[in-house]
Amino acid sequence: MRKIDTIIIHCSATPEGRNYTVKQIDTWHRNRGFNGIGYHFVIYLDGSVHVGRALAKAGAHCKGYNAHSIGVCYIGGVTSDGKTPKDTRTSQQKASLVKLITELRQQFPNASVHGHREFANKACPCFNAKMEYNDL
Repeated sequence: MRKIDTIIIHCSATPEGRNYTVKQIDTWHRNRGFNGIGYHFVIYLDGSVHVGRALAKAGAHCKGYNAHSIGVCYIGGVTSDGKTPKDTRTSQQKASLVKLITELRQQFPNASVHGHREFANKACPCFNAKMEYNDL
């Protein structure tokens, strides 16, 4: 298993209220030249958690951090017009994020939690993940 010291939270940067699947994200990432979906987990609007990339495999979600991080993405992150960054997490997504991050931190107790925006000039995940999940 890889050494994991960082959990990075992302949004899919897709319009509020519209569902997208792991398969769709996999296609988008392959079209960008990745060898598959870059995230390890994707959380749908209904809160269901889906595996993207195997944990044992380095991600393709945050340049410079992929080798030692886990990428978690929630569906959403922009207003319904698809243009303005917004925290669009449903209550189910919020609950699933807490549960998943708690489980990951039990498995990787030295891993810190961050939002993608801490490492890139982006709004992603459109909320302060480090502050929200610091105590998990």
